[in-house]
Amino acid sequence: MIKVGIDSISYYVPSLYVDIEELATARDIPSEKLVKGLGLKKMATPDYDEDSASIAANSLYRLIKENNIDPRKVGRVYLGTESGVDASKPTSSYVVEILEDIFAEEFGKRCFKNCDIVDLTFACAGAVDALQNCCDWVRNGENRQAIVIASDIAKYELNSTGEYTQGAGSVSMLICENPSIISFNGSWGVSTKGIGDFFKPRRIFKKSNILIEAAKLLGKQVTSSDAEKLLNKADSKFWSDSNDFVEVYKEEPIFEGQFSNESYKERVYEAIEDFNEQNQRDILSDWENIIFHLPYAYHGRRMIVNKWMDWMKENNQFEKIYSEIGKPNSSEDKDWIKKVSKSDIYKSFIEDKISPGEKASSEIGNMYTASIFMSLISSLVEAFEKDRELINKKIGFISYGSGSKAKIFEGTIQKDWITKTKSIKLFENLDNRKKVSVDIYEKLHKRKISSNINNNDGIIKLSKISKDEFTEGLRNYIKY
Repeated sequence: MIKVGIDSISYYVPSLYVDIEELATARDIPSEKLVKGLGLKKMATPDYDEDSASIAANSLYRLIKENNIDPRKVGRVYLGTESGVDASKPTSSYVVEILEDIFAEEFGKRCFKNCDIVDLTFACAGAVDALQNCCDWVRNGENRQAIVIASDIAKYELNSTGEYTQGAGSVSMLICENPSIISFNGSWGVSTKGIGDFFKPRRIFKKSNILIEAAKLLGKQVTSSDAEKLLNKADSKFWSDSNDFVEVYKEEPIFEGQFSNESYKERVYEAIEDFNEQNQRDILSDWENIIFHLPYAYHGRRMIVNKWMDWMKENNQFEKIYSEIGKPNSSEDKDWIKKVSKSDIYKSFIEDKISPGEKASSEIGNMYTASIFMSLISSLVEAFEKDRELINKKIGFISYGSGSKAKIFEGTIQKDWITKTKSIKLFENLDNRKKVSVDIYEKLHKRKISSNINNNDGIIKLSKISKDEFTEGLRNYIKY
């Protein structure tokens, strides 16, 4: 079988961050709950003029420049996101448009002219879907090159239970034959169930009710009948269009944390079964590292503990757990399972298989579609820094998207992975970001700041959103 996988990889993370301990203090939350319990340290925060398209454009720009990629030879740019900037025009088209302008002198006008461009959305699994599609496309042709981009901004309501897991960033990858970093075997374990564990609906508000509520704020009382009469007389674009309702889209999701966590676990365990039926794999021993989609840094280690206990039973090693923490009082002893998750034997497993992929998440937060690929970068960089040999080692990937779907797949590390990893400087770059106060972060969150905080040279940013009649809402980007 032809080897297909990731040949080059690059990323972009906003240069601003919030210190988690400072956020915990502001929200009156014990910092140990976030730092030690969830593994959170810093929360990447987009600047005033950053969105999912500009973040994606930055990671793709770096991928092309750092790896001498000719965009004219790229046949696909597939972007996974749940933070799209338009309900019709794909975010990938904005990305390609700005990069064609930037690279016009070097590669000529419209260097992506013959490139297929698509957005894929399935919550946090969208970019994994993009990867699978692009791998299949490359595998079924000759000398094909594709680019997969994962780009998202995880945004929650202020003071919500999800606020401290926020993050942002993008990862871009070149997919081709005989890749330098990692090849994928073409097997994908899947589990899908249509549920509402996490979603971003269009909220609908009746115009007359908006008018009534606005009047209340001004200390006046307006009846429903009066509101309707006023609306019939209105001649402004907002009030007088043909719709009686206003549809509002918000990036902040509706979710129930515990239900979402359980859905994640159920889909993943089902997808693992599907994967194992295809590969007869003992995943916990065969995989050198396990790469998770991480809503927060320690989510993977919390979610996989039951599967690890099953594995210990199958390998006749369960007595080791008993000898350290004793036996449970019953099969439903949840406190005992918590003891297992904190045991030295389980911690050793985490340190060996999972921890390397958590480190970047601790510094960034949830990146939605990009989270699993940033976890891969984190693992590779740590392996390089610690001089670990990975060639021909198998890496397992556990992805999840609310709604809900899990995909399990594996890759084999290739001989040139060090060459492509040693220049990434991930943790060095993360250390050079600018800390902002909780107050500044809240103003950015509420969009009460009208200029960028950190004007870095060489960064692609949003320049304006058109207000013209026939281009209203269209976004324009520039490279500083």
